[in-house]
Order: sequence, then C-alpha cells, then structure tokens
Amino acid sequence: MPDEQEWGWRRWRVALIAHDAKKSDLVAFVRRHRRAFADWSLLATEATAALLRQQVGLKVREVLPGPRGGDLAIGAEIAAGEVDALIFLRDPLTAQPHEPDITALLRVADVHNIAVATNLASAGCLVRALAPEAGIVTRS
Repeated sequence: MPDEQEWGWRRWRVALIAHDAKKSDLVAFVRRHRRAFADWSLLATEATAALLRQQVGLKVREVLPGPRGGDLAIGAEIAAGEVDALIFLRDPLTAQPHEPDITALLRVADVHNIAVATNLASAGCLVRALAPEAGIVTRS
C-alpha cells in the first residue's frame, strides 16, 4: 500500500473477489461507484471478472476461479507488489471448500500491508479513500 507521499491521484490496482452469494452485491456496488472503478486497473477471479465486464462494462483482467486457485493467483500478485487494494465480499454464512486459500490470501494481504474490504461498508470506505475526487455515492 502506498505511503503518505504516494496518496495523490494514481491508477490504483484493485483486486475484486466475491463468493457466489455476494457476486450480485459486488456488481451493484461497482456499478454504483463506476466512475472510480473506471479509472483503476482491475483484477478479479474468473466469474467475477466476467460479470463485471458484462454487467458494468469495465475492463477487468481475470485469473482462475477462486476454487481452482484464483485466490492464490491474486495473492501472488499482491506479494509481487502488483495490487494496492483488495475488495473481497465473502459469504460468512456458507462454508467454502477452498477456505485455506482464502486464509492464505488474507494473510498475504496483511503481510504486504494491502487495504482489504470484506463487506460493503468497508468497501465503501476503501473506495472513498482511494477516489475522494470521484464524487462517490454514499451507501443506500
């Protein structure tokens, strides 16, 4: 994550992940904040990337689906310094078969001091922090 001197305008590199039960929430969130997301370099797991391209019209680079290693691929990008922030809308009520990968992703984000949002409230705060000039819509 950038230090205080780097917090001016820049093309943020943001990774996006959503569990199946949260994909529609993520699409609606990104649509609501499209102005900010359109200025950023976006990376997402396969199904999430496809939905964002189709339903929001944004350019999104994709990696594998989460259960097939997508979470780990995004973790590798974080470790390589290629991601500034992560929005990961998790489904806290459903057990995930790839939970160890999720834990590893969150651990690598912590190790590399990457801002992480795991729900819509924290995602809204993160977007407002990265794009204060974008006239961000408040939570409805």
